[in-house]
This record gives sequence, structure tokens and C-alpha cells, in this order.
Amino acid sequence: MLAAGVLASAYLWRTDPHQPGHLLPVCPFRYLTGWQCPGCGGTRLAYDLMHGDVVGAWHDNALLLLVLPLLLWALVGWAVAGWRGRAYRLTLPRYGGPVVLVTALAWTVLRNAV
Repeated sequence: MLAAGVLASAYLWRTDPHQPGHLLPVCPFRYLTGWQCPGCGGTRLAYDLMHGDVVGAWHDNALLLLVLPLLLWALVGWAVAGWRGRAYRLTLPRYGGPVVLVTALAWTVLRNAV
């Protein structure tokens, strides 16, 4: 998995997803509806961050950029637990699922209405 991640990162480093003609996948939700899903722009965001363009990353997907520190925190917790031989289970409070769903739906509507 690590090797696949490194290869994918190397390909993304050299391939600008803002331009057509690359092997990067198309978002199926956007392909079917024409709307951007909550994750649309994630590949462009990663490319921009890899090249130091935080403003470009913000324009690609502001919500994902804001949530990125939480995702990295969970990833580091998972890795540390794994190194220590423990299972890591990310748990949300009871209201966590609905909050994530409502936030994703609101972000989808908001970013497509503008």
C-alpha cells in the first residue's frame, strides 16, 4: 500500500489535474449529475498542496482543506496504534454521523449554487 501511495503521489506530482489529458479518474457523481460532490477537487487540492499553492487548494475544495488536519490526526493515530501493536478504532459520538452527512449535503448545495 505504501508503494502504491508513493507511485500515485509521484504521478500526481508530475501530472497537473487542472489540465485535461491525464489518467486520473473522473468523479462518478459529477459525471452523472454535473454537480461537484463534497470530495470533488480533492485531487487538485493535493496537487496544489504538493506544489505549495494553498490559495489554489482553497479554491479547489475549501471544506476538505479545513477538514484535512482532522484527517491527518486520525491517520497519525492509526499509524501510531499500529506501530504499538494495537487496534485503532475511530469512533464518532452518536450525533457525529448526522453532522457529517448534513455538512456534506450543505457543502454540496452551497458549492454548486455559487
